[in-house]
Order: sequence, then structure tokens, then C-alpha cells
Amino acid sequence: MNLDEVADELYGLDPGEFVEARTARVEAAREAEDRALATAIGKLRKPTTVGWLVNVLSRALPDEVGALLQLGEALRDAQRHLSGPDLRKLSAQRQQAVSALVRRAGDIAAERGRQVGEDALREVGQTLTAALADSDTADQVRRGRMVTAASYSGFGPAGLSVVSGKAPKTTEKSVTTSKARSTSQADAESEASRRDAERATAKAELAEATAQAEEIRSALGDARSELEQARSTLATIDHRIEELRAELEHAEQERQFTRNAEKASADTAARSERELDRAEQRVDEARQAVEDLR
Repeated sequence: MNLDEVADELYGLDPGEFVEARTARVEAAREAEDRALATAIGKLRKPTTVGWLVNVLSRALPDEVGALLQLGEALRDAQRHLSGPDLRKLSAQRQQAVSALVRRAGDIAAERGRQVGEDALREVGQTLTAALADSDTADQVRRGRMVTAASYSGFGPAGLSVVSGKAPKTTEKSVTTSKARSTSQADAESEASRRDAERATAKAELAEATAQAEEIRSALGDARSELEQARSTLATIDHRIEELRAELEHAEQERQFTRNAEKASADTAARSERELDRAEQRVDEARQAVEDLR
């Protein structure tokens, strides 16, 4: 058992089964005296509903998801080479592929007995779009190990505006000015992309923290229910103990009374036996006297 095998197993489970299975794997690693593995398994985060949807989608349709991620590589290449026509064509293909996979994610969830809302499906689409722009996210999607939703706004009108249309002929001065503007625009777009990435990371952290809080809140609710049940059971047991103590006291009184009666009966029986012995002796003596008189 290694971390990759455990992660593949856990992130293929329903979120409701994740914590119990993770605990079992941690205990198994500890029993095998592999502290490092136990610690690493314990750090695996429970996926949100969106993370689970992306994971089951990538596992159920690996070819379709793989094709989408390859499309992301083509999109990034088109952006690097400022190929406007290619970028517009690939963007349309991206939208169609993402929409199709989002629908399939809803179908797969329904097949597994889970009904998911439009918000969750929309976040699945945003996560797939983020995977097209970010190689790390793409790797997590491909391996089916997403924890929560991801988002990215790098593809869009701002990117298209840089590469659409043909550049007009210019003088050397206008070329210099154009280059300066392009540099300034590139810097602005780089800053905007950085801020978008930071915003996406913050949103992902917020979603993860929210999911963790919900998980803890649910665990707290379960713990409180178990506490109330334990208290109720304890009260019932205490009441039964009091009843049993009363019954025991009554039984001890009856036992003492019966012991006294037993002692009295034993004394009476012993006295009667002695009297019977004397009476039988008299009978024997009287019978002997009758025999002698004959």
C-alpha cells in the first residue's frame, strides 16, 4: 500500500464514505508501522460535491476528459503564438466539450443516486475550464483527485482582443509607440491574470475551508446526538440500578427472615427427634414387659 494507491481509492468514493475509509487506511498504515504514510493519508482532504463530480467524471470518461485537456494545450499554444483564428476556433470547441462533459457529470451523479443542483454543475464547468489553463489543475483532474472547485478567467474576450484582426501598416514611430503600448498592455494583462489567479486561489481556499467547516459541523451534530443518546441511556441504567438495589434490599430482608425461620424449624426438628427417640425407647420397654409377663 502506498499513497498513490490510497488516494486513487479514496477519491473514487462517495464523499460520505471518504472519512471512514481514510481512517481505516491510516490505521492500516500505523499497524504496518509506516508513520510517514499514515500522516500523509491523514492529510488527504475530503472532496466537496463538485470535487467528487469531477473525479467520477474523469474516472468514468477518461478518454473524453483527456481529449478536453489536450484541447487546453492547443489553446495555450494558440495564445503563445497570438493565433487569433485558431484561438477562436479552439475556444468554441472548448465550450462545446465542457458543456457536454458537464451534462454527463449530472447524468453520472443521477446514476449513482445523487441529485446535484445547477450551481454544482456550473462549478464543474468552471473547474474543467481552469484545468485547460493550469497544468497542475489539469493533472489533478486527469488523475481524478480534485478536492474542491477551481476557477480561472484567463481565457476570454481580453485574450481574444490581443490577437483578433490584422495589424495596420505603421511608420517606425507608430511601430515604436505600438510596441510601447503592447508592452504596457501585456503588463496590464499579466497583472490582471495574476490577480485572477490569486482570486481563483482565494476562492478555492474559501470553498475548501467552507467544506471543512461543514464537515466539522456535521461531525459535531453527530457527536451531540450520540452524547444525548448516551445520556438518555445512562439515565435509564441509573434508574434500573436503583430499582435493582431496592429489589436486592427486599431480597436480603426476605433472606434474613427465612434464615431465622430455618433456624427455628431446625431447633424444633431436633427437639422432636429427641422426643421421638425417648418415645420409641418407652415403646420398646413396654413391649419387653408384655413379653416377660407371658
